[in-house]
Amino acid sequence: MIFVTVGTHEQQFNRLVRAVDDFVADGTLDDSIFIQTGYSDYQPTHCEWSRFLPATEMESWMRGADVVVTHGGPSSFIEAMSMGKVPVVVPRRFEYGEHVNDHQANFVREVAERKGGIVPLFDVADLPSAISKARAASSDCVFRSHNASFCTDLYRLISKL
Repeated sequence: MIFVTVGTHEQQFNRLVRAVDDFVADGTLDDSIFIQTGYSDYQPTHCEWSRFLPATEMESWMRGADVVVTHGGPSSFIEAMSMGKVPVVVPRRFEYGEHVNDHQANFVREVAERKGGIVPLFDVADLPSAISKARAASSDCVFRSHNASFCTDLYRLISKL
């Protein structure tokens, strides 16, 4: 099962939503797919979808998926990583009216180059191969969160003030 999320940013992400739906329509993707479409204008006709989901439902879809395809917002792709998945990360782009600038594209490039653990995707035409790469990589994925140690260190610093 593939879970696709475009997040809650107030601009559409039709490019990704339509590409997924088109790949299902032509048989290129034959998985069960659920898309969280957000403010996208395009409504899928070949996939299950919802504009928005409560956090618990979003987590459930993400946990149950063998592949997560997400926009370039770090909260979404890091959540997938924390569940042992190597997400396909498709940054929103300014040129398509998907965001106010290209910070997601720049950030996704940096994460992929410096840390890895994601499959960056800049051309949605390559989505099927990116999904295959993510599936293969997720079997070896080990994500270690440093949140607990960060919070402990922060608490110590604040306590010293």
